[in-house]
Amino acid sequence: MRRRDFVELVGAIIALPSVAQAQTRKIPKVGILWHAGSADEEGEYYRGMLQGFQDLGYFGGVNIRFEHRFPNEQPELFRRMVRELIALNVDVLVTVGTQTAPYAKEATATMPVVFLFVPDPVGSNFVDSLARPGRNMAGLSNFGKDIVAKRLHILKEMRPSMSRVALLVNPDTQVASLYRVITEAAAGELGMQNHTFEARSLAEFEPAFDDMAKKEMEAVTINGEGLVYQHRATVAKLALTRHLPLGVWSRETFEAGALMSYGSDQVALSRRTPVFVDKILKGAKPGDIPVEQPTRRTLHQSEGP
Repeated sequence: MRRRDFVELVGAIIALPSVAQAQTRKIPKVGILWHAGSADEEGEYYRGMLQGFQDLGYFGGVNIRFEHRFPNEQPELFRRMVRELIALNVDVLVTVGTQTAPYAKEATATMPVVFLFVPDPVGSNFVDSLARPGRNMAGLSNFGKDIVAKRLHILKEMRPSMSRVALLVNPDTQVASLYRVITEAAAGELGMQNHTFEARSLAEFEPAFDDMAKKEMEAVTINGEGLVYQHRATVAKLALTRHLPLGVWSRETFEAGALMSYGSDQVALSRRTPVFVDKILKGAKPGDIPVEQPTRRTLHQSEGP
């Protein structure tokens, strides 16, 4: 045997274990339960999360597998799709929005869950505390009582004579009652009255806004809500045609036609979510990962109607 052939043979033998290891190495599988009907509807949140994974070196179809589900804000689809992801035995289940996390909690107490855009994880009984979740869930919150108060304060500054403000909620969400209690308290501190109006679907938005106009509301506020995000342009148009200044929670909902927004950077939170997934894939337990709350708020406002 020639010396060159011998060296190549030895090199091939040495490489065999690493090749076999690469072929048998498990590719992590991450299930993501969104809230809208498609990736396009999720928009910047979808793109931001994938970018966050890429920033950490995860590329779909290469060294990680993503299982996306889009329930289109339909309760029966939330329930069915979360069960589908659990049946696939994903390594981590990510839930996006106020609607999704409760279905994950209902379906599993053992699979690691990372939530995004959950307003009150302790009050919703997802975690024991923010510092030490203690269960199978961890993630990022996008809400604080101070955000609601500041949003109302800004509206009041823009319309000093304002005394009656409407709050629009989807009563099917677990946090609707929380939004109402906090908004009523914040409005009272500013010498205003808060009145809550409900809409469970696109078809219920127009009657809700008609009712606001009938009851002589002077503005309307909305907190983080998947249904409104999905139909944000329609909501902004309904408010504008009824001459109701609209205060919302994010740049994305502001750009649809609201008067102002005040809240956390939702896209930044989306991009941050993969950090939690990465920690779990590397062995951390969700119960040991502190929940993160927004530390930076952004304000956007227009000249108004």
